[in-house]
Amino acid sequence: MNESESPLLTTPLDALHRRLGGKMVPFAGYAMPVQYSAGIMTEHLHTRAKASLFDVSHMGQVEIRGEGCARWLETLVPGEIQGLGVGKTRYTVFTNDQGGILDDLMVSKLAEDHLFVVINAACKAADFAHMQARLGGKVDLRLIGDRALVALQGPKAAEAMARVAPGALDMTFMTIREIDIAGIACLATRSGYTGEDGWEISVPAGRAEDLVQTLLALPDVMPAGLGARDSLRLEAGLCLYGSDIDAATTPVEANLSWIMNKRRRAEGGFPGADVIQKQLAEGPARLRIGIQPLGRAPARAHTEITDAAGNRLGEICSGGFGPSADRPIAMGYVPRAFAAIGTRLTLMVRGKPLDAEVAALPFVPHRYVKG
Repeated sequence: MNESESPLLTTPLDALHRRLGGKMVPFAGYAMPVQYSAGIMTEHLHTRAKASLFDVSHMGQVEIRGEGCARWLETLVPGEIQGLGVGKTRYTVFTNDQGGILDDLMVSKLAEDHLFVVINAACKAADFAHMQARLGGKVDLRLIGDRALVALQGPKAAEAMARVAPGALDMTFMTIREIDIAGIACLATRSGYTGEDGWEISVPAGRAEDLVQTLLALPDVMPAGLGARDSLRLEAGLCLYGSDIDAATTPVEANLSWIMNKRRRAEGGFPGADVIQKQLAEGPARLRIGIQPLGRAPARAHTEITDAAGNRLGEICSGGFGPSADRPIAMGYVPRAFAAIGTRLTLMVRGKPLDAEVAALPFVPHRYVKG
């Protein structure tokens, strides 16, 4: 049986998705709801105006325990982990020896000897094997299989949490805390993948449906699927692994140099550090940019980008229509000389050249609560 014929895995919320009318599709080996009856556009706009709940239980949740665990994890990522405060969360990436990105991840420090890591579903097995191969015997690693993960996102998320977990309102963006939500013990991070305020909540699998039903019963909260999650993150200028970043793309090329602080840039000590340090010093050959098509036709992934003379510059990595931006939007890679905001580009959409220009990211302002 090949991978395409393998039975799809399910999350602890699978039965609830189906009762709620979720349209289930294969995604990273799981059956996941791409949308519910309201549709992707409605779910997207509702998230921007009120609050939506997403099942992200397909993501990998990992515990790393042991003395020096932050120091050991730094041998795999360019992010500052040793200096991360207890109760804080940081976005970083695993790199390979060429400086390419193996995956992006969220690292939270629960104690000096206890890290909580969230990795992408499609990379989960490879990421854990990578950590075991490099860190096994130095720290204790556990891929958590008995917890679900849900994301409550939107400007009304705080009002919803105030009803069921008032203590969560003391949290700010990129902090983590163990909290009770409606009497259910959870691990919550004030973060998300939409550009909006919100929480990602790790909950015991056996209590996941109770938690979700409680949250969906609150005013202004509705379920949303993968379709809205993708259009929301694109408007927010956030990368999707396998589309916007991959093993052949460095953090510098991806315009993610901000994930490395002064110490990590100078010291290195992670895979591909020599490549990345050279790009930091000299500039990369290409960069990820925001792209604004000047008409109403969207440019999808793999659309060719050219200059005015028709010379190929690169291609779109993510693109579509931004419901909140109310226009087509895209991201792509071009040579550094063409990366300045306002630079005119041409997009080859179904064989026709369409005008576009380099745009600032994000397309919709972030609304994180930073305190």
